[in-house]
Amino acid sequence: MLRVTPELLLRAYALGVFPMAESRHDPELYWIDPKQRGILPLDRFHVPHSVRKAVRQRKFEIRIDTVFREMMESCAEPAPGRPDSWINNEILELYAALHEAGRAHSLEAWRNGRLVGGLYGVVIGAAFFGESMFTRETDASKVALVHLVARLRCGGFELLDTQFATKHLARFGVVEISRQRYQELLQRAIARRADFYCEVPDSAVEELIQSSTQIS
Repeated sequence: MLRVTPELLLRAYALGVFPMAESRHDPELYWIDPKQRGILPLDRFHVPHSVRKAVRQRKFEIRIDTVFREMMESCAEPAPGRPDSWINNEILELYAALHEAGRAHSLEAWRNGRLVGGLYGVVIGAAFFGESMFTRETDASKVALVHLVARLRCGGFELLDTQFATKHLARFGVVEISRQRYQELLQRAIARRADFYCEVPDSAVEELIQSSTQIS
């Protein structure tokens, strides 16, 4: 069996393939290459009204890369409607290694010194591959997603890959595209440079909300 390394994982992403496990206790990984791919267009991202309110009220403190492993472990925990997870121990270790190498990042929502939601993903060039998200308080992960999109726009990213188009992401404007179209966008994005650690002023988040209002 081919041993999956962080380097092999990055090559797989560059080809449009990503791993999942059947359950958090299943040691095997399976490579996924969907015929229909979910993406969130960065220029047509929609912020639902309730989430706009939560962002403007600054209910959560947004941090970057402070507790990456804890973020992954939180995403793997059972939740309402999700009794199991595709994040097994091997995936946890692989993505933790990518984080140490500066290729995977977490966006975290904190409240009163407690991690209450967020998401993590992988970066190659100007592409961000969203992996998973979780929430312990209403709108926590959604606010983190808004801040992620604002950061990607400021940093010059071109592609936000969500892997699948879910009902949860439909509220934010997720679209499904063919594998062929995804490959076109992917190859263009990974060949370009972007800056995940760019400075994101408050005005950039407000601009994102305002542009969303115009779209809706």
